[in-house]
Amino acid sequence: MKKLEFFFDLSSPYSYMAATQLQPLADKTGAEVVWRPMVLGAVFKATGNEMPARVPHKARWMGNDLLRWAEHYGVPWRMSSHFPANTIKAMRLVLVDDARAAAVALAGFRAMWAEDRDLTDDAELRRIAEMGGLDPAAALQAIENPAVKERLRANTDEAVARGAFGAPTIFVGDELFWGNDRLHFVEAALRRK
Repeated sequence: MKKLEFFFDLSSPYSYMAATQLQPLADKTGAEVVWRPMVLGAVFKATGNEMPARVPHKARWMGNDLLRWAEHYGVPWRMSSHFPANTIKAMRLVLVDDARAAAVALAGFRAMWAEDRDLTDDAELRRIAEMGGLDPAAALQAIENPAVKERLRANTDEAVARGAFGAPTIFVGDELFWGNDRLHFVEAALRRK
């Protein structure tokens, strides 16, 4: 089966935008989406990149740009009052059960970028787990499991090794696509497979 590997950080608003479009894209192309959370701060550090919101001109432009994308995709959008946020625990939730990864990730994105919730709060993590179909108590225990922590580290290292420098990063085979605005190129690559 064709695969679309989606490397993301829940703290990335452009990853949220892309995430809202992945299932329709997969349905159109017969691809499987593989949800690969990574730590964007570590990617930036490893690649010498900078968060766009730290550059004043980009930060001002980003707000309008994200609003345009939300309107274009027809998705709810609010700039998070918790941004930038350390979403490591929330991203570990995505790794607790691969079969529930999409539901958990989308619940996390929705919480941060549509509902302005705090992804560092344990009560919110329980809510996201439940919305994603996980047992909240078991999921919060699982995110402290060394194997789950290692998977997040490994995803981050792999993303950097394969050329990622920001989020979202999408791979179709060895082809890298960066940003939510390249989904038409991702679709073309999937159709060629």
